Amino acid sequence: MKRTLGGSKRKKIKTSGFRARLKTKAGREVLKRRRKKGRKRLAAS
Repeated sequence: MKRTLGGSKRKKIKTSGFRARLKTKAGREVLKRRRKKGRKRLAAS
């Protein structure tokens, strides 16, 4: 049976890592929401 998530770690970081989130307004909103919710991890790392 295949695992759920395919793809490379680099791609994941490039698109949904912390630095990637900071680059766009929408990404910063994501971080803001996750902080508000009290997430332990704000972005994929």
